This record gives sequence, C-alpha cells and structure tokens, in this order.
Amino acid sequence: MDAVVINNVSKRYGSLQAVSNLNLSIRKGEIFGLLGPNGAGKTTTIRMLSGLSRPTSGTISVMGFDVERETVMVKTVIGVVPETSNLYPELTCFDNLLFAGRLYGLSSREAKRRAEELLREFKLTEKQDAFFRSLSGGMKRRLTMAASLIHDPQVIFLDEPTKGLDVMSARALREMIRSLKKRATTILLTTHYLEEADHLCDRIGIIVKGNLITVNTPEALKQSVRTDKVVELRLNPFSSSVKKKLNRLTAIKQINIVGDKLRCTIDNLDIFLSELCLMVKDECLGVESFNTITPTLEDAFVKITGLKREVMLQEKPGGT
Repeated sequence: MDAVVINNVSKRYGSLQAVSNLNLSIRKGEIFGLLGPNGAGKTTTIRMLSGLSRPTSGTISVMGFDVERETVMVKTVIGVVPETSNLYPELTCFDNLLFAGRLYGLSSREAKRRAEELLREFKLTEKQDAFFRSLSGGMKRRLTMAASLIHDPQVIFLDEPTKGLDVMSARALREMIRSLKKRATTILLTTHYLEEADHLCDRIGIIVKGNLITVNTPEALKQSVRTDKVVELRLNPFSSSVKKKLNRLTAIKQINIVGDKLRCTIDNLDIFLSELCLMVKDECLGVESFNTITPTLEDAFVKITGLKREVMLQEKPGGT
C-alpha cells in the first residue's frame, strides 16, 4: 500500500482551476518533491491532502484512510508544516509543543515527554522558555516542524520548508528532513528551489498551472534532457585567436565563454580530445582545468516545462 494515493483530483476556486486532474502515488518512506513555480497548485494540493480543503472532484487517501470520509483518522497519521507558521506567538516554545500534543490527544505526561524530546532533537532546549515571536526565522521553522511531529506521524507534509531562511538555517532544516527519512517517515515537500529538490528528493513531480507534467527521480529527469556533450575548460593563455582556432575543431558545435572558462558543446568526445591535444601542443597552451558538464535539474525543468528558471523565483500571486 502506498502512503498517499491521489486519484483524478481537481480543485477550482471560482473561475480559477488551481489543480487539474491530478493522479499521484507516494511510496512509504520516500521523500517526494512537488516542484513548480509559485501559483502552480502546490499549496492547494497540501491543503487537500491534509483535509483543510475539499477537492472539487476526485479522491485522496493517506495511509489507507479516505481524506474526505475519514478526516479524523487522517489527522492522526499526518503532520503538516505550512508555509507560514501556525504556532502561537504569545506562547513559549515548550508551551506551543505541549498545546500541540494535547490537541492530538496525548496525555499531559506524554505531551511533556515528547516536547522535551523534540526540543533536544531540534536543538531548541535553551529556547524552551522563549516566546515564539522572539525566535529567529530558522528557529521558528524548526519549532513548527517539531510541533508537527509531536504525535509521531507516519506522513509529513512540508510546504516550502526552507523559504526565506538564511543558508545555514536552510541547511540545518534539510538535515532534519533527511533524518526523518531514516525513520521511514514518508515526506511530501513542496518547493520552488530546484537545487533543494535535487538534493533531498527520491522522486520529483513537476507541476505547472495545476497540471502534473511528469514524475521521476532527479537523476532520470536530468538524463532525459541529455542530448549534446558539454565540456568546460580553462586555457592559458587565452585570446580571441585561440577561440577562433577552437571553433575550427571538427567535433565542436558551439563555444560559449562562461567567466574565465570556455564551455564547448561537442558531438564526439574522443575526436574532441584528440584535436584539442594537438591544438594545445601546436599553440603552446596550458590546460588549467577540464570538466565534463552534466545536465542539472534546472536544465531539465526548463526543457520539460518550457519555462525559464526565473519563473520559479517570482512571488506567489495567491494561496495556490
């Protein structure tokens, strides 16, 4: 049994089609990334999965429970970390966790034990008596994640977990996500950060304008757009005449200057290496660096969707 099963789900807000005929299964214990620009339907999908919004059509099940008919049971097996924290600014870190535990039906003793355990795990013990409003952005995200885990759920939904965080806070949060996977927790995260999805996810679904375009592993997505071979090298000395002579090599299709390096698109690596060696020798050039370039998830996203990377960085127009 898959952890999450979405069958023919659509969601409309008036004239806006937020999600269209979504079909998706998420395996137990995997990190699944829903990747797409702001407004693509990622948050709407999270809201439907967690029972906060009812689909216009279609069905959703989580750990075998129907989200619409068995909402109470679904809430016992899921944890949700929304894009904007839902904790209480006037409560301390400890009291926020205690309150969350009681909401999930834990006894006072068990809620206290879990709160202390999670504060240690998320390195917030020294802040247990600090009010939530006084925390840094990174600490707020960590406490929000801790609150979602108070009842030890089997499935976690993370909506843009590292959005707005500094580099170190984002890195720490990603490590915590990886640690959850080691416990066989199923994780669905939405993000518009291409690198984050590449590094964290076992599989990725790309969603644009409410339509799920493709689902595959990050590596398979990158390999799917591999066509030409690309090498990047730094020659010394380098001049415009050197570039002209490189252009005469039969294996080269295109040359671009990237910083202090030459990025060469080639159709045969063996022929290129043979020709390059002869040219370097004849021109008395030094090869300071030489690397083959593999496709990135950004390359895959651009090729698959036809959108530019900048689209992923645009502000969200609404709550979808």
